Amino acid sequence: MPSAGIVPRRAVQLTALFAMMVAFTAQLLGALLPVIPLFIAASVVNLGLDLVLQHKQPGLLAVLGRIRFDVTVRQLLRDMLILVGLLHIDGINPLEEQAPLTITLLLFYGTHFVCQAVAVLVRRTRSLPFVTRNIDASALRLCDAPPRILSRQTGRRLLRFSVPTTTGMMLTAITTDAFWGGIGLAVSLALSAGGTLYLGTWLLPKKRVAGEKQALEWLDNWLTEYRPTVGMYFSGGASSAYQANMWLSTLADLDGNPIIVLRERFMVQKIEATDIPIVCIPKVANLMRLEHSALKVLLHPANSGKTSQILRIPSIKHAFINHGESDKLSSCNPYAKAYDEVWVAGPAARDRYQLADIGVEDKDVIEVGRPQLAPIRPYSGAPAGRLTTVLYAPTWEGWDGNPGNTSVILAGENIVRELLADENVRLLYKPHPMTGSVDPRAGAANTRIQAMITEANARRSGEQPGPEAAAELTRRSDELNALTTSAFRKSADELERMRLQGTPEEGRAAAVASAVTAWEEAYWKSFPEWEHRIVTTARPGIFSCFNQADVLISDVSSVVSDYLTSEKPYAVANTSGMTEDDFRVNFPTVRAATILTPDAAQVAGLLDAVRKPELDTLAGERAELKEHLLGPSDPPSSVRFNQAALALGTKADERRIRMENRLAGIPGQRSQEDVDPAETAEDPANGTTDATAGV
Repeated sequence: MPSAGIVPRRAVQLTALFAMMVAFTAQLLGALLPVIPLFIAASVVNLGLDLVLQHKQPGLLAVLGRIRFDVTVRQLLRDMLILVGLLHIDGINPLEEQAPLTITLLLFYGTHFVCQAVAVLVRRTRSLPFVTRNIDASALRLCDAPPRILSRQTGRRLLRFSVPTTTGMMLTAITTDAFWGGIGLAVSLALSAGGTLYLGTWLLPKKRVAGEKQALEWLDNWLTEYRPTVGMYFSGGASSAYQANMWLSTLADLDGNPIIVLRERFMVQKIEATDIPIVCIPKVANLMRLEHSALKVLLHPANSGKTSQILRIPSIKHAFINHGESDKLSSCNPYAKAYDEVWVAGPAARDRYQLADIGVEDKDVIEVGRPQLAPIRPYSGAPAGRLTTVLYAPTWEGWDGNPGNTSVILAGENIVRELLADENVRLLYKPHPMTGSVDPRAGAANTRIQAMITEANARRSGEQPGPEAAAELTRRSDELNALTTSAFRKSADELERMRLQGTPEEGRAAAVASAVTAWEEAYWKSFPEWEHRIVTTARPGIFSCFNQADVLISDVSSVVSDYLTSEKPYAVANTSGMTEDDFRVNFPTVRAATILTPDAAQVAGLLDAVRKPELDTLAGERAELKEHLLGPSDPPSSVRFNQAALALGTKADERRIRMENRLAGIPGQRSQEDVDPAETAEDPANGTTDATAGV
């Protein structure tokens, strides 16, 4: 069954298409009969409707383009119908008056097509083989982009420039004086010709950016000068940017010169505020230039089809750091054996890889903890006030159709219903951003859950924060936006954004972190403490929600592992069909959790244990499980992570030295990592084996 909102939108789209067809039909009838009022009204409405749809429903018009009824064909048809209509109106001489109008109209379309050709040339000259951020690229002669209506918005340009033509022609139809049509056409022709000439100035040397060869030479020089040592490699879709963003602060704190390497151009703007230099290199051939840089280590928070391309560079060591750990099979992807090392939080993940038996050797698994969990506050006892804050943060349905992936479909509404029935509960609902992206049932359930929470809020009342709270949130939002949002003109393209996002101001990263903390504090204070909250935006982040919560309800996901650093009570929904004993055996992260069945009958007992710590029988197990999942707290995770990066960099240096010695004819020596204790005699052929050979 279609979800609410889809049917009305489709109805509007179909109505718009029907209205356009009616307008064309009415324009034709008005032109042939002729019925001047109908002809004029239909011509104006037809053009106006197309203009509105260009702004409001561009996707709908794209469908018309696929059946060869694009904007150029539609406007040409409208203009031809206007000329036909003028032929049928008494008082207008076809030879003396309409012929010049037709010739001028053809000239207008000629300049339109020339402008389109110039726009293609301009776009090609303004496309570099890479995109950067936080790097001074002024040497590439970057300049502002031309107006979008000239360079990219072909349809809008044609329609807008046609407005004077249609206006003039309609005045001619009313007055039977071709003078007005000539004026309208002259204005349209002047706009089109002038726009084409103006756009052409971007092809002149003064506005022409560096060519591909020169740009790549600049990139090589910048890499030589900056000498990056450790970086993060990321490739993915628009909704996956969070997987990289969670590692930004950790990467920035590493010893050496960090860099972020991306593959998709749009991803450059998806990366949150950071001072780390960002380089997006879409083509594989250009990506290989990193082999000749000082880069030693690349960290990978996610697997993607393009990951194999960077693994071809043997001079760089690669570590898989993942974007979260859980007991799900996705946390033990066989692809992990392609990396030199797999970095995990603690012993649990090490055991998980060995039990999965997917080819990842135990010696290549490095325990580094989860350095980004530092902002999570530890357990401080039972709720201090009347209300118990419950965070329900289910994960999404995943790709494999396993009903145990998410609780939203089978248990979500029952869980929320039980929580809302307790007047002393404040619910924070934060669904995974990809909920419903694969299974429509998850999206529908998510919609119903949010409706339940909204209705529950309508039945609640209590003390409201003063206006100063909202004013403080607005002020903090403005401060944060000023630090994290780059203000671009609507016409800005990649190169203009590169120029504006050059070398960042010193200390910006620390300022952003401080602004985020202040914004989150203002956010929570701006709402009544009794009000349930639905959090579907990037901010406040999940860690901020952790700090607000007294207890978590989630699924088998990395959310559970991260939450355990607080040692607060938590529950996990079992929608897998397993018994509770089997569920605990198969998913070690739920060992210290209250297990919820799909009917959520255990919610009341969970709340009692949160409110009365003497009933909490799982506190000791949570402390043990925390260390098993996340490793020891001493030395801190940030220190262990940095040590792992330095150690892997040393391995890259050792390999480089071996290769240089081989090329120089000096016998190579194996490092300790190459030596097999079971060997009784050294095999020189194996002594120089590269860990990434064959990748």
